[in-house]
Amino acid sequence: MDDYQTITTIADLKKAGYTTKSVKEELRSNLVTKLKSGERVFDGIIGFDDTVLPDIERAILSQHNILLLGLRGQAKTRIARLLVTLLDEWMPIIAGSELNDDPLNPITRYGIDTVEKDGDQTKVEWVHRDDRYVEKLATPDVSIADLVGDVDPIKAATLKLPYSDERVIHFGLVPRSHRSIFVINELPDLQARIQVSLFNMLQEGDLQIRGFKLRLPLDIQFVFTANPEDYTNRGSIITPLKDRIESQILTHYPKTVELSKEITSQEARVHPEQEAVNVLELHRNLIEQIAFEARQSDYIDEKSGVSARLSISALENLISTAERRLLISGGERTSTRLSDYWGVIPAITGKVELVYEGEQEGPYGVALSLIESAVKDTFLQYFPNPNDSGESDPYGAIKAFFGDGNEVDLLNDASDEDYQKALDDVPGLARLVHNANVRADHSYALMELALHGLVELEVIGKDVVDGKVSFSDPLGDIFDGLS
Repeated sequence: MDDYQTITTIADLKKAGYTTKSVKEELRSNLVTKLKSGERVFDGIIGFDDTVLPDIERAILSQHNILLLGLRGQAKTRIARLLVTLLDEWMPIIAGSELNDDPLNPITRYGIDTVEKDGDQTKVEWVHRDDRYVEKLATPDVSIADLVGDVDPIKAATLKLPYSDERVIHFGLVPRSHRSIFVINELPDLQARIQVSLFNMLQEGDLQIRGFKLRLPLDIQFVFTANPEDYTNRGSIITPLKDRIESQILTHYPKTVELSKEITSQEARVHPEQEAVNVLELHRNLIEQIAFEARQSDYIDEKSGVSARLSISALENLISTAERRLLISGGERTSTRLSDYWGVIPAITGKVELVYEGEQEGPYGVALSLIESAVKDTFLQYFPNPNDSGESDPYGAIKAFFGDGNEVDLLNDASDEDYQKALDDVPGLARLVHNANVRADHSYALMELALHGLVELEVIGKDVVDGKVSFSDPLGDIFDGLS
C-alpha cells in the first residue's frame, strides 16, 4: 500500500480496503504484473532465460514450494534472494507480534488475544519486503530447536508462567518466517529427523515443541537448494519431504563462453585504480576457456562441478597481476599479457576438486595443465595448425630463428617496452599475426599467444624459471640436457 504510513490501526486497514493474501498469492500476483508489462523479473541472472527462469516462473504461478538442484556456483542462492522483489513492498502486522501476525487473520496466542482486547483499534506495524526473507545454511549440527523452536526457561521465569503455558515457547526460524520466504541451502546436509519436522510443517502445519502440539497455519514460501551429489556423498533428501516439494528445478553452468564472460564481468570486483589495466578481450575469453577446460578435465571431479567463482577470481587476479607489474615498472597504463596468467593459478587451485589422477599431478600442475589446454584451443582459433601446414608453412621463419639457437625471454615484470621488443625480435611473428587480421591493440597479445601455442603443439620449447619464460628450440634443450 502506498499510504501505509498513515495506517496505524486495523480500522485504518479496513478503511483502506486491505485484504489478506498468502505469500504465494502475493508472489504470483506481482509476477503476473511483471510478465504482462514485459519487465525483467530476475535482474542479474544470466544464461537461464530459456531454461531455469521460465521453470521458476511456472512454479510461482502454480504457487509451489521450490527445490533448486544444481552444482556449486550456479546462482541458486542468488535466484532465491531475488524472489523478494516479487513481494509487496510493505506488509502490515500486529504491533509487537514476533511471528508477523496478519491483523485480519492472527495465528498466535499473542495476536489473537490482542485483537480480542483492542478490536479495530489494534495497533499495526509495517514490515518491508527485505525483512521477509530468512535463509539458513543446512549443516549437520542444525537442531529442531533452531528450525521449529524450544521451551525458553528464562522467558517462563521472567513472565512467571508455568511450563504448561504455550507462551513459554521460543519459536525457531521456520515459524518466524510466517508470511515470508524461507530458504534452506544444502538441504541434504540436514539430518533425516530434522527433515521429518519440515515435511510435517509443509503438509499439515503442525508444530510439536517439547510436548506442545500447536496447530499454526503458517504461510511460508519454501525454497530449498541442493547439490545433486549430496544425495550420495553426505546425505539425502528423504522421500516424504521431496514428495512435498512441488517443483524441482535443475540449474546449469553457462553454455557459451560469451555468457560466461558476461557473468564474470558482472561479478568481478575491480578497484577504480585498476582501470589503468586494459583487459584484452582475448584474455577475457581465455579466462572463460580455462573454466570450460576444467569442467571437462580428467583430473577434476565433474560431479563436484567447477563454480563460476573460478572465472571471477581468475579475472580479478589477472588484473591484479598486471597492476603489480605496472607499479613495479613505473608506467601509467598497461594491457594484460599471457605471462600474467602465472598470477591466475592461485584462483584455480582452490576452486577444483581433484580425482586420484589429479592428486597425483598436484593442484599446481593441474592448474598449469588447464591454462595450457586453454592456450592451445585459443591458438587454434586464430592460427593454422602447424602440423597441417602443408607446403606453405607460415611458421617457417619462426622455426628457423629458434633452430639457429636463438632464445626469447619474457620476464613476468618486464615493462611494456621490453615486452614488445622481445616479441619484435622474433622474425615472422608480426607477419603471422598480421595475416590473422586482428585488432591493432591485440597484436602483441597474439604474438605472445602464438609462441605459447607453438609450445603446446611441440614446435618450440619453453622453460619457466625465476619469474621469466624462455622460448627456445626444443631439440636444443634436449642436447643441452645430454651434454
